[in-house]
Amino acid sequence: MAITSAICTSFKQELLVGTHNFTNGGNSFKLALYTSSATLGASTTAYTTSNESSGTNYTAKGAALTNVTPTTSGTTAVCDFSDLTFASATVTARGALIFNTSASDKAVCALNFGSDKSSSAGDFTIVFPSPTATGAIIRLA
Repeated sequence: MAITSAICTSFKQELLVGTHNFTNGGNSFKLALYTSSATLGASTTAYTTSNESSGTNYTAKGAALTNVTPTTSGTTAVCDFSDLTFASATVTARGALIFNTSASDKAVCALNFGSDKSSSAGDFTIVFPSPTATGAIIRLA
């Protein structure tokens, strides 16, 4: 079992048929945390409860993301989210899944944190990279 950082293959196809809308007021997206026992990656198609993290002030299905209107960086389209904090949480996670709650919890991308990350009655914060052609969490070149 492993978590591999990847834009989900199903998401790429779903973009071409208009399943996902990242504009403010468009679809709603969430981020769920997962343990090192999870299997997430390019082949993930939807949110799953299998090996989702659990803990104090973390609930199943994670938390809502705040979309930032997509833009471009050079010739690359980029999407960004505001940083996400699970306040006063006691939780451990190896990775995460971003998914579209407006479209039957379809997967967008899997994230591997590189090692287990924990908080103990403290803030567990996901800091998204700058929305650039080489750094954005979601980018289409």
